[in-house]
Amino acid sequence: MNPFGKNLYFGLNKATQMTPFNILLLILVYFGILLFISHSVSKKNNNNAAFFKANKNSKWYLVAFGMVGTALSGVTFISVPGEVGSPDMQFKYFQFVLGNAIGFIFIAKVLLPLYYRMNLTSIYSYIEKRLGIVSYKTAATIFLISRTIGSSFRLYLVVIVLQRYVFDFYQIPFAVTVLISLALIFSYTYRGGLKTIIITDTLQTFFLVSSVFLTLFFVCQSLHLSVFEAFEQMKNSNYSKVFFFDDFTKGNYFWKQILGGIFVTIAMVGLDQDLMQKNLSCATIGEAQKNMFTFTGIFVIINIFFLSVGALLYIFAEKEGIAIPTDLITGKPRTDLLFPEIAFHHLNIIPSIVFLLGLTAATFATTDSALTALTTSFCVDFLGMDKTENENKTNVVRTRHLVHISFSLLLFLVIIIFNTINDSSVVSMIFKIASYTYGPLLGLYAFGLLMQSKTVHDKFVPIICVLSPAICFLISRYSSVLFGDYVFDNELIIVNGLITFLGLLLISKPAKTTTRF
Repeated sequence: MNPFGKNLYFGLNKATQMTPFNILLLILVYFGILLFISHSVSKKNNNNAAFFKANKNSKWYLVAFGMVGTALSGVTFISVPGEVGSPDMQFKYFQFVLGNAIGFIFIAKVLLPLYYRMNLTSIYSYIEKRLGIVSYKTAATIFLISRTIGSSFRLYLVVIVLQRYVFDFYQIPFAVTVLISLALIFSYTYRGGLKTIIITDTLQTFFLVSSVFLTLFFVCQSLHLSVFEAFEQMKNSNYSKVFFFDDFTKGNYFWKQILGGIFVTIAMVGLDQDLMQKNLSCATIGEAQKNMFTFTGIFVIINIFFLSVGALLYIFAEKEGIAIPTDLITGKPRTDLLFPEIAFHHLNIIPSIVFLLGLTAATFATTDSALTALTTSFCVDFLGMDKTENENKTNVVRTRHLVHISFSLLLFLVIIIFNTINDSSVVSMIFKIASYTYGPLLGLYAFGLLMQSKTVHDKFVPIICVLSPAICFLISRYSSVLFGDYVFDNELIIVNGLITFLGLLLISKPAKTTTRF
């Protein structure tokens, strides 16, 4: 018996599936709403103070809720449920999420007070004051590279979905699909920047959170299960193992995931201009910390539901005989396409709309935020716009617009390159790349905070920050030779940060004065 009643059932009905035209129309309407918000927010105030700091008057509860969409992204929306089907994965990701939560608390209690005391626009200004101008530029460059690659990968995943289910139908090339997506994001972010993002991300997170709960509801309906029956099926399935203590040499081992989650979060959030820029837009440190604690609770809960969606999707696929989608070129299985495959081809039009809104919201909340942060970092760290007087002058704003366009084009190029070489799940690829690119940032900040009586020979810092990821790559590549069966996972970022820290010690010297920030 259907516990929700027959009138609410949205099961298999091919006559009412989403068509490419319907999907395209929905996306255009969605972006029309975002453009309207952008115009309303920025028409009176599009100067640098609004773009970089949202005039320092953001409401903490809006920031907390909006950050959920930025932190999760389309990767969480598709790849995390897709990975549940692997015997070595299942709910393994939740171990990593618990590590994330600990990392968020560290950020709120240690890093945010530091940034507020120094009244920073770019968080990399701390490195300038602590270690020197070359170290500062190095840290900012690492962020620009890391965020560009990470955001490109996240957007790539969604563009692949749009290409497969919409634009292939109209015979539009992949590169044009990417360009259209970035043009739409650029159109509502280039004027208002962070001030606009705070509002649009709140709306997009609402769509994201709603879509998770509604997807669970619709899949339960299709399986003719109540919530409690669905929970029992997940618990008794081969998809719900959470904690892995069996073999410390494997990537899914509990403590490796916890430690990796902590340090990946500190590096990718606490040392990343993107998410920290939102926190720094709050009026006080107290509001910023309330934002982080609230965000942490929501983040953990939402990820539980994402994993539950993944388990139910695989149970549904087994019941209906749905095969895992394959790459159209290589023929390899693509688990990150299972969710859209079921949503668009095996459920009613309403669940399809819910999925599309959630996916669009998750991905573009991440990309628009990243594009704003990249523009902010370059304008502040390399062009010194936070020091520019008369910031309303037309030439300063025009320069910022050109920087915004340039990063949009850079994201486009990276996505095109990645499309030619990708052969694995995007979620795995993102965290693998992050271990290499964010590790030096971890080492730089650790040295700055822990070695107050020392500074460095500034000109040698870039060498250390290049050598460290290279050494990490070799360690990971030849781990079977060096450490037997040991497999590195997210904890590789700790090794990377430690190598950077030790390298900085080698080029360190006594500080003339010990300054505590």
